[in-house]
Amino acid sequence: MSKYYLAVDIGASSGRHILGSVENGKITLEEIYRFENTLIQKDHHLCWDFDRLFSEIKNGLKCCHELGKIPSSIGIDTWGVDFVLLDENDAVIGDTVAYRDSRTNGMDELVSKSISPEELYARTGIQKQIFNTIYQLTAVKNAHPEYLKKAKSFLMVPEYFNFLLTGVKKNEYTNATTTQLVNAQTKTWDYDLIEKLGINPAVFGKVSLPKTVVGNLLPAIREELGFDCEVILPATHDTGSAVMAVPANDGIFLSSGTWSLMGVERMEPDCSERSCSMNFTNEGGYDYRFRYLKNIMGLWIIQSARRELDKKYSFDELCDMARQSAHFMSRINVNDASFLSPANMTQAIKDYCAKTGQQVPESIGELFACIYHSLAKSYGDTVREIEEITGNRYPAIHIVGGGAKDDYLNSLTAQYTRKKVFAGPVEATAIGNLLSQMLKDGAFADLAEARAAISQSFEIKEFI
Repeated sequence: MSKYYLAVDIGASSGRHILGSVENGKITLEEIYRFENTLIQKDHHLCWDFDRLFSEIKNGLKCCHELGKIPSSIGIDTWGVDFVLLDENDAVIGDTVAYRDSRTNGMDELVSKSISPEELYARTGIQKQIFNTIYQLTAVKNAHPEYLKKAKSFLMVPEYFNFLLTGVKKNEYTNATTTQLVNAQTKTWDYDLIEKLGINPAVFGKVSLPKTVVGNLLPAIREELGFDCEVILPATHDTGSAVMAVPANDGIFLSSGTWSLMGVERMEPDCSERSCSMNFTNEGGYDYRFRYLKNIMGLWIIQSARRELDKKYSFDELCDMARQSAHFMSRINVNDASFLSPANMTQAIKDYCAKTGQQVPESIGELFACIYHSLAKSYGDTVREIEEITGNRYPAIHIVGGGAKDDYLNSLTAQYTRKKVFAGPVEATAIGNLLSQMLKDGAFADLAEARAAISQSFEIKEFI
């Protein structure tokens, strides 16, 4: 009888429950539940509906019971930077505001009054992004100082869901590093930095590594679901899990989804002025590795532009139209702030092209040719920067995540980077989540052995 592990992988637009097992050294997957995740407007802010998301988490767990496939453990991963503050009664304080909300505008200037950007990077090694938790907390302190006075606990999103399932609060390392509040050398909260910001350091609990047991399900949850199991910390930051599922122990990785995260694994951080000036980040990885990478806007731009066409065309149809308009030469900087959360992505692209003196795309094909080539160009630029700052040459790029299905973008990536490209597995985040549970359970001796199993278990496409 198979032993099951369950990954609950929640992204910015959807979530899924995926059962995994190991048979004869190969990993098998079964998606048993999928649900939507959307932002809601509340009190003039973009917010997450955590109550609905937790209901969906439980709905997927109920499917396990209905299928007679009870997992021995479950792990939850989500996007980074977002969080909840809990009061003395463990109630959420304020609205569950999302990172795409504009409340952080100007907060970098307030933070710089307490610590310079250069010193902040030297301590944390984290790339400045206006939506990082450090700026979100500063926004809370600026608009609602009473929230921070009432706060007794700080939990990132997946850790909050773990708490609802188990009653246990545990902060996880890979996600904690996305806050820009973890010291890259000590690998735990930088309490001195937190005090400089005027925030109570006592609300930040001990940082735990992937494979840590959170606890078993609460009695009320067990009764509702019809079974009990352990809750395990995976790399709760989705990119941390996705990078675990890269089927190689060297080379450049590209975790391709709503965001594109491109970089290399290192055992030591680079918090130098040069690294800061090149805007690289040192996010935490499995077993205290560092994901030395750049955040690139990613498939968000494609998804948004397609949505504005009322999803009239499939992604394959849009790729075909982009191919037919390959002659269109206008390019955008995909990381420009105008593309983070525009009212209309198509118009934002047209405005950018006009502002930079380029031809404005008119047809659908021209629009998507501009997007696809701009993304691939950004990958090529990033590869050259990685090789420059590390002093290494990398023969291949390993693309994992949803973008691994996009053959057109993958072929353009090979063209712009001049590297061999390996694409797959697609469900990298869920697989990495499962690997933490399997490694905790002894199904694999170490991460290298687990990665070797991925190569044997899933289709990997090659692009030259």
